[in-house]
Amino acid sequence: QVQLVESGGGLVQPGGSLRLSCEASGSFSRIIDMYWYRQAPGKQRELVAALTSEGRPNYADSVKGRFTVSRDNAGNTVYLQMNSLKPEDTAVYHCNAIITTSVGPRNYWGQGTQVTVSS
Repeated sequence: QVQLVESGGGLVQPGGSLRLSCEASGSFSRIIDMYWYRQAPGKQRELVAALTSEGRPNYADSVKGRFTVSRDNAGNTVYLQMNSLKPEDTAVYHCNAIITTSVGPRNYWGQGTQVTVSS
């Protein structure tokens, strides 16, 4: 069983920073790609950032220059450093990963972590 667990959300003032973490645990051989999505109330889910297994990052235009996605050396944890936060960044942030397991590649989601940007 593979699990993704996010942490690091919270309440922050506009202009502040947060770092989200997403750790994969369980039985698997390799994480192929990892993604961060967010969903605000009444809005569609939005892809915020992606990090391929080759280490190439991609960002939504709305967060370019403010958010940075990275991965630890072991490759099991992905981070989302969020700087210069704005009220419109308020959402539940989910990590998503394509992971190679004993039965082939599978898609996994974390439970989400709330980020609230407000004064």
